Amino acid sequence: MGKCIEDGPAHIILDLSTIDFVDSSGLGALVQLVKKAKGEGGSVQVVSNPRVTQTVKLVRLEQFLSLQPNVDAAVENLKDT
Repeated sequence: MGKCIEDGPAHIILDLSTIDFVDSSGLGALVQLVKKAKGEGGSVQVVSNPRVTQTVKLVRLEQFLSLQPNVDAAVENLKDT
């Protein structure tokens, strides 16, 4: 994922809407991805679903990870940056 940030676009939409489960390793990878993107002047919008959102909220990362309910909302949120 880090290579994607270095070589790719500044802003990324990561669609996790079909993911059934995310554990601490997955959350850690997301946090590292967002930190790297922000360090490069970009951002990451994470499209979520209720199960993923519940897990993210448990560890209070919902705002840091810029959770969005769908891709359209993520695109709109990027327009505001």
